[in-house]
Amino acid sequence: MTDEPEPSDSLKAFGEVIKVLRKRAGLTQEEFAPLVQYSVTMVASIEQGRRFPPPPFVDRSEVALDAGGIVRAAAKHLSRRRGLASWFRQWAQLEQDAITLHTYECRLIPGLLQTEAYARTLFTEQLPPMGDEQIETQLVARMERQELLRQRPNTSYSFILEEHLLLRRLGGAAVAAELVEHLVELACLRNIEIQIMPLVKERHAGMDGPMQLLETPDNHWFGYCEGQKSGQFISEAKVVSTLQMRYARMRSQALSLEDSLSLLRQMRGAL
Repeated sequence: MTDEPEPSDSLKAFGEVIKVLRKRAGLTQEEFAPLVQYSVTMVASIEQGRRFPPPPFVDRSEVALDAGGIVRAAAKHLSRRRGLASWFRQWAQLEQDAITLHTYECRLIPGLLQTEAYARTLFTEQLPPMGDEQIETQLVARMERQELLRQRPNTSYSFILEEHLLLRRLGGAAVAAELVEHLVELACLRNIEIQIMPLVKERHAGMDGPMQLLETPDNHWFGYCEGQKSGQFISEAKVVSTLQMRYARMRSQALSLEDSLSLLRQMRGAL
């Protein structure tokens, strides 16, 4: 999803600021990366203007480079995110530091779990049609966002997916087979839980639709629900509590982690 794409020049300019300050401090990228608690690959991508810097990167760079406010000043011009819809940016920013993230989906495989082929299918099928450059911009943003799953091994990720999402075979058998294989691999990671909600289920706490919940480092919870062309960020404690209650019930109604993984492996063998 995208509107108001981030001008590449501003990202490149910010990257140059980081590079100049880093070199002035006598640091290599390998030495600088641990100071900001991001990978060398991430540092290189930001310096090359290919990756939007997360807020923690900005703050830690300011301190590590003794920048005197230069890094934060440069970051003020980077309020827009390439390939992310305006209504989703606030949530995406919180995702960067979340210690817990819960996602229930009944419409499509969540963006954090999609393969490139599956995501490309979604983008090419959108109406009104998107241009090739728009599709590529969105693909890059989606694949970069997925780095969270491996860059943040101490974050707990929970996903509840409706079984029919996998039976639909969106994009064809080859795309579906790759997607199921990808889900099996992710489900084997210690910080990722994937549960399947059976196709036939007489009791279901998620009938009001998709939802996301996250916990911040200071243990505050927020919710997010998305529609066709809008997103609702939820901070009211009472509403968030209701979503938590529903998500907890769905976890008990969905297949167990072991049974979900077994079902995914069966699907993999059938494709």
